[in-house]
Amino acid sequence: MSITTEKALATGVDVGGAAQRTDPALAAPRRTLPTPLRRTGRVLLAVFTRTVAIGLLLAVWETAPRLALVDRTFLPPFSEVAVAWWRLLLDGQLAEHTQASLGRSLTGFGLAVVLAVPLGLLIGWYRPLADLLGPLLEVFRNTAALALLPVFVLLLGIGETSKISIVLYACTWPILLNTISAVRSVDPTLLRLARSMDLPAPRIFQKVILPASVPTVFTGIRLAGAVAILVLVAAEMVGAKAGLGYLVNASQFNFAIPDMYAGIITISAIGVGFNQLLVALERRFTSWRTPTGN
Repeated sequence: MSITTEKALATGVDVGGAAQRTDPALAAPRRTLPTPLRRTGRVLLAVFTRTVAIGLLLAVWETAPRLALVDRTFLPPFSEVAVAWWRLLLDGQLAEHTQASLGRSLTGFGLAVVLAVPLGLLIGWYRPLADLLGPLLEVFRNTAALALLPVFVLLLGIGETSKISIVLYACTWPILLNTISAVRSVDPTLLRLARSMDLPAPRIFQKVILPASVPTVFTGIRLAGAVAILVLVAAEMVGAKAGLGYLVNASQFNFAIPDMYAGIITISAIGVGFNQLLVALERRFTSWRTPTGN
């Protein structure tokens, strides 16, 4: 019999029980939730975290006018705005104005992407082209799009062409400038490694410049997506007969305040949805990146 066992017997300690308590292999198994339940819990927690602020805002919006904290004539409760939004949806006005605004904004935004991304890549890659166009870019990048709205209306009229053109102009600059910055900020080590392998310039541009530029280019595209909605709404308030900007302006003029807020909510929802779509596309095209955090 070992000395440890003799001491244990002398002191009345249950050796088998102590071993059973201390041995991890004999310990009781931990009870954990099944994987689907854990995933569902994480999803519900994420949804709650992301919606709690919106819920608090809507609660304040609903109660503040009813408690006379603000004049409900100018800020009606959210429930009245929701009723107005549903009425506009049922009679087809909301769909008509939304379709008109989306057609204009997506057309101008798409044209801006098609034109600005290739031009930004060329300007960022070829220094002589950047030196040639640099002063011109500095002039127009510092000229606000809305300041040129009367010019677009005078030159192109009050029809669809002027509204699409002002969206195209406003969206071009975030995409163009971010694309130029993306090309110029590529890691020099990657370029030296590519040149050390005797790769021709077109292959370096294809294999190194383009993949490294994608995240920053998408940043400019997302900024342009927000600009497309904002500039279009302002343009639709001048000489338009359809569109969400026209709906907001006409409702304010006719003192249909719930309808005005319904149009504003629709504009915000479109902006959020469009941004989420661009985020999903960015993740799709940058799936090769290693995430830096949770």
